Amino acid sequence: MKKLKYLVLHCTDTPVGRVVSKEDIDHWHMSPVAKGGRGWSRPGYSDMIGLCGELVNLRPYDQDEFVQKEERTWGARGYNAISRHVVYAGGKGGDTRTDEQLATMFFYCHYFVRRHPDAKIIGHNQISSKSCPGFDVPAWLRSIGIDEKHIVEGKLV
Repeated sequence: MKKLKYLVLHCTDTPVGRVVSKEDIDHWHMSPVAKGGRGWSRPGYSDMIGLCGELVNLRPYDQDEFVQKEERTWGARGYNAISRHVVYAGGKGGDTRTDEQLATMFFYCHYFVRRHPDAKIIGHNQISSKSCPGFDVPAWLRSIGIDEKHIVEGKLV
């Protein structure tokens, strides 16, 4: 069990308007490789923000300041033991967040920093070579009034 340090923002890398379900995420991540999945034992994200702004839990967790082994998700190698991962449906080709997704992500991020005052929010692209989540996370966080102490500028790797 390690202390929660990061909220990592992701995208599903799906086209504009493509509905993504919990079952889709489970299939993509946990189905055998031979059946189009990654063969993981659990999904890559704790929560998903759907096109209409609905928040879907993908892996149960409590609200304490620690990441229990059973709460871990496989969102970013090397960071899973100290992070919570949230994904929005979309992101293929750039920032495709709907107004509803933006509203949910706004509240999600603000709630997260209130619950975890020492944690930071980062984009997946800040800890890997991926373009995910398709937008500049530090700039967006500033635009919604997240305090600088929760923002990481540039890459962590």
